[in-house]
Amino acid sequence: MPISRQKDPAAWQQAVDADDFVLSRVTGGGAPIASSTARPMMAQMIAALRVEAGMRVLEVGTGIGYNAACLAALGAQVVTVEIDRVAADHARAALRAAGYPGVVVITGDGEAGAPAHAPFDRVIITAAAHTVPYAWVEQTRPGGLIVVPWAPTIHPDGALAILTVGDDGTAQGRFTAPRRATPPLHGQRLSWDAVYSAYRLWRAWGEPDRSRYGVTVTPEGQDVWLDSPTHPVTFDLDAPEQ
Repeated sequence: MPISRQKDPAAWQQAVDADDFVLSRVTGGGAPIASSTARPMMAQMIAALRVEAGMRVLEVGTGIGYNAACLAALGAQVVTVEIDRVAADHARAALRAAGYPGVVVITGDGEAGAPAHAPFDRVIITAAAHTVPYAWVEQTRPGGLIVVPWAPTIHPDGALAILTVGDDGTAQGRFTAPRRATPPLHGQRLSWDAVYSAYRLWRAWGEPDRSRYGVTVTPEGQDVWLDSPTHPVTFDLDAPEQ
């Protein structure tokens, strides 16, 4: 249910203070366009990012700009990409008003990254993904980190992927603690059939803990694996989006 700051400031403040994500824009059918990540999840991801002052950080999914402001407050040089023009314009103005005019807000498809501003020391994705575009790896310095909330494929509760980029232009890492509900990255929404298919595979494999999974990304594509890169696993992600 929409909440107006002008019409119901108390309910608006309660929603802002809640430890849950906040949808800031939706389609006419109610599908999320832009949101603010739940604050506990935001803190978990920023901690995993291990950002230091002076680092160049690419954020995919600006939302309302709050996460970008947190990164800038830590001394990072932030470039953030938002696919929705209205949300991007709002975040750009909000960041200026909050005292972070140095944050670069780009309107565009975050799967392409921000090549004109690369390379980056850190890349953080604020929406759930099931596939890591190679552009994110290509635009990250060797030794840099990519932090991605993962769609519910390896585990029904989802996970957080933390990848390290190598000197050879590949990225590899494992999955960690459960993520809170996170809207999917634009273009990476899964149908219920795909989610249920992944759940059945997880049950068939003995309900492995998310920490047993890992992912390797190369210019040729991505492999998700169980226990070891020599044991790749596949998921049926081709069911049509609902």
